[in-house]
Amino acid sequence: MSTIEISPSPADEGIAQQQVVNDFSIQVATVNGSGSQTANLVLMRSIFQMGIPVSGKNLFPSNIQGLPTWFTIRASKHGYTARKKEIDFLVAMNTETANEDVMNLESGAAVVYDEPLKLNQLRSDLHFYPVPFDKLVAPVCPQPKLRKLVRNMIYDGVVGRLLGIDLEEIRKALFKQFGARKVKAAELNWGAVLAGAEFTDKNLRKSDPCRVERMNATAGKIIIDGNAASALGAVFAGVTVVTWYPITPSSSLVETMIDYLRRLRIDKETGKPTYAVVQAEDELAAVGMVIGAGWAGARAMTATAGPGISLMSEFVGLGYYVETPAVIVDVQRVGPSTGLPTRTQQGDMLATAVLSHGDTRHPMLIPCNPKECFSMASEAFELAEQFQTPVFIMSDLDLGMNNWMSDPFDYPTEPICRGKVLSAEDLDRLGGFARYKDVDGDGVGYRTLPGTRHPAAAYFARGSGHNERAQYSERPDDYVNNMDRLARKFETMRRFVPKPETEINERASIGVICYGTSREATLESRDQLRNEYGVETSYQRLRSYPFTPEMTEFLERHARVYVIEQNRDAQMLQLMRMELSPELIGKLRSVRYYGGLPIDARTITDEIVLQEGL
Repeated sequence: MSTIEISPSPADEGIAQQQVVNDFSIQVATVNGSGSQTANLVLMRSIFQMGIPVSGKNLFPSNIQGLPTWFTIRASKHGYTARKKEIDFLVAMNTETANEDVMNLESGAAVVYDEPLKLNQLRSDLHFYPVPFDKLVAPVCPQPKLRKLVRNMIYDGVVGRLLGIDLEEIRKALFKQFGARKVKAAELNWGAVLAGAEFTDKNLRKSDPCRVERMNATAGKIIIDGNAASALGAVFAGVTVVTWYPITPSSSLVETMIDYLRRLRIDKETGKPTYAVVQAEDELAAVGMVIGAGWAGARAMTATAGPGISLMSEFVGLGYYVETPAVIVDVQRVGPSTGLPTRTQQGDMLATAVLSHGDTRHPMLIPCNPKECFSMASEAFELAEQFQTPVFIMSDLDLGMNNWMSDPFDYPTEPICRGKVLSAEDLDRLGGFARYKDVDGDGVGYRTLPGTRHPAAAYFARGSGHNERAQYSERPDDYVNNMDRLARKFETMRRFVPKPETEINERASIGVICYGTSREATLESRDQLRNEYGVETSYQRLRSYPFTPEMTEFLERHARVYVIEQNRDAQMLQLMRMELSPELIGKLRSVRYYGGLPIDARTITDEIVLQEGL
């Protein structure tokens, strides 16, 4: 092969470049359905295996195939895992978006592209690397039908060589991705990687500053998505009934859980499953089954997204009023209506907190990473049974479907607690009980499970007005007493829900509050504010609703507090307003991003700088 001339770059023009080591983002622009996901995951994992902190964000369309898709890999020696706003290294494989993708890059970025696209004619301030993908894939893959899938692996070889990724790490990641059952497919794709690497060695001259060097910052860590972590957490929490209706982006949670249940929940003596998974006709039916199973004594859950939450409203109100345990995982996406079903948002917070008609308030747990997805599954089931109420786990698409570097999960060691459940022996000793009577002052009544062999055991749940003994009643005082007790129960929850993650900076008059997946961008933004503007901040991440006293204490310590969230209407801030005094409300400021991409640090920094008048 003859050497390909690379378009003029800043380096070629004599502009001094500083090496950028382990601190850049790669964006791969391809077509949905082209098989690029495997190549992207292999590329990301190979960097991870070199000990470099890494994260992956997949931006894909809501159709099956044919539309543009982007996968962003961020390598950060500082451990930042939020989406980076700037793209440093582009792999342009989509003819429809290639020109726009290139024009959106900042000066000095690198571009690997399919040679026929001639992208090097668009700009002179980028580092261009043309690659004849079709010519390279033909000898590697004799079957024309497979070439569309195999050709993507060529850019793994090209990018690996340009960045200095150890090819052996790419090989290990590739064979891990395909697994033991697909060795031949892995070998075919490995040939494509080698073809790309060989072409790069012979024909491309490195001119961009990005490269990798081995670190030791990923030892003992894993890569996993939040949906898989939630599924595993629910299995370890003792779930026995799972109902669902498929909806993006929560479907993979139950699909993964089914795999775990088949491996871990089979009776060793009979060989029969000790669980039930039911695909319902819609989300309303799914949560109705969960309410029924929870009332019957099962640990039951469902997973859904915003549209499903809307449909579940009436049954969730029933669960709240008859006081039945249930766990609902909401993997939030962009709304309203169908919205952007494959984009991320924190858009269900306000609606879920008060879901259903009448006066209702529901506890919400808000994980920020896969490890919390795992642990909060157990916490949700414990809270649901302790307080006999539906509990929501508020994940989102970014957390649920994207790849996160995580510490290993802690094996649960605490025994399962079923809450205030009376046995037949308890009823013999007590002589009876009143289902909705507040005996202990915490707002939580005692219950019995259906099938308890005692004449005083409850066998009926009423969704209409009732008194302490679960008898039908429309008396105003019975209704008020019942609703006041439910409110008292919600207040009791404040002592048991997960407390916020807080870092107080004694030099800071400004505080930032975030929740969920806004955490990583917020932490990075704090460093930007300190390093670039000399602005010191304190930090708090809310992990649950109802709010705990730590949130009020944080507000009292600071002159201004920025609430960072991913929705248009500042939904968490609105929930805070419902509880705070006018003095504390006056301290609140809002930083919002709701474009559907995971929030980035620069967006937060720029907005705080603007509002601070800097």
